Amino acid sequence: MGHSPEPMTSGLVIGKFYPLHRGHKFLIETARRQVDRLTVMLCVHESQTIPGHLRKAWLEESHPDCEVVAVPDTLPEEPVAWARFVVETFGRAPDVVFSSEDYGAPFAAAMGSRHVMVDRGRRTVPVSGTAVRDDPLGHWEFLEPCVRAYFVKRVVVTGAESTGKTTLARRLAERFGTEWVPEYGREYWETVKLGGSAITDIATFRVPEWQSEEFVLIAETQQSREDAAARRAEKVLFCDTDAFATGLWHERYMGSRSPEVEAVGRRRRPDLVLLCAPDVPFVQDGFRDGESVRTTMHGTFLIRLAEGAIVPRVLTGDWKAREVRAVRAVQSLMK
Repeated sequence: MGHSPEPMTSGLVIGKFYPLHRGHKFLIETARRQVDRLTVMLCVHESQTIPGHLRKAWLEESHPDCEVVAVPDTLPEEPVAWARFVVETFGRAPDVVFSSEDYGAPFAAAMGSRHVMVDRGRRTVPVSGTAVRDDPLGHWEFLEPCVRAYFVKRVVVTGAESTGKTTLARRLAERFGTEWVPEYGREYWETVKLGGSAITDIATFRVPEWQSEEFVLIAETQQSREDAAARRAEKVLFCDTDAFATGLWHERYMGSRSPEVEAVGRRRRPDLVLLCAPDVPFVQDGFRDGESVRTTMHGTFLIRLAEGAIVPRVLTGDWKAREVRAVRAVQSLMK
C-alpha cells in the first residue's frame, strides 16, 4: 500500500518591518526553511512615516517565495486579540509562529500553534528597526538595496548650460565613493534631436521642433535611472540634473509649463540641491545653444525651486571654489 503524503506545514511571521532590515531577513529565511508555506503579515498604521505599500514591495522583492499580506495595525498589543485576528483573517491558525520577540510564545499559544524563537538577543544580526530609523546611514550594511534606495541621500547638481554640472557630479561621486547619474536630457538632445551632429554655426542654428511628450519621456527616464542608481549608491547619490529640471527645459523650449513633467519631478524630493551659477565662461562643445539665456535660466531655477520650498546651495566662483563648497555641503548633509 502507498504512503499518504505528508501534510503541508504553514508558518507565520508578523511584524511592522519598519523598515525591513537584515535581522528581519534572517528571521524570515530561517522560518521559510522550516515550513512548506510561509506567510509574512505586515502591520500598517497611518502614523508610520514609511508607507505600507513600499514596505510590502520590499518584502515581496526580498522574499518572493513567501506570501506577504498587509493588515491594518489597529489592535492593542495583546497576544489573544492578534491570535483571534489571524485565525479570522486566514480561516485557520498557522502550524508554526516564528518571532524574535517575547510576544511570540503567548501569541502562538493562543492559536494552538508551535512557536520558534529566532535570535532573540540580536546576536546573529545586531540591528533593530528603531536603530535604523534613528540612523539609517550608520546601519547601512544591514539594509537591502531596495531599502537603501529609500534612505540614500540624493544630491542634485543643476543649473543652466555650461556651468560645470556634469564634471562636478562626477567628481563628487569619485570623492565620496558612490554613484552618479548623467543627464538623460543631454543624451536625448545630442542623439535624437541633433542626430549626433554638432552645431556648426550657432548664429544660423534653428532649434529642432519639440513635442511635450518628449519631455515627459526624458523626465521619466531620468527618474528611472536615478532610482536604479540609488540601489547601488553608497549612502549618497549625485544626479546631474533631475526630472524637476526637465520641467524648466520644457518651459524654455515649449514656452509653457507642463503639469505632467512637473508631476514626475515631484515624486522625489532631493536632500540637497547644488545650483551652479552662470558666472563662469561659456564653453561651446558643439551641442549647446543656451549661452544667451543662461542668466534667465538661472533666475528661473531660483524661482521654481522657491515655489517648491527648496533652498539650493548656490555655487559661484571658479571651478575649485565650487567643488570645495559642494564637498562641504555634502559633508554637512551626511552628518
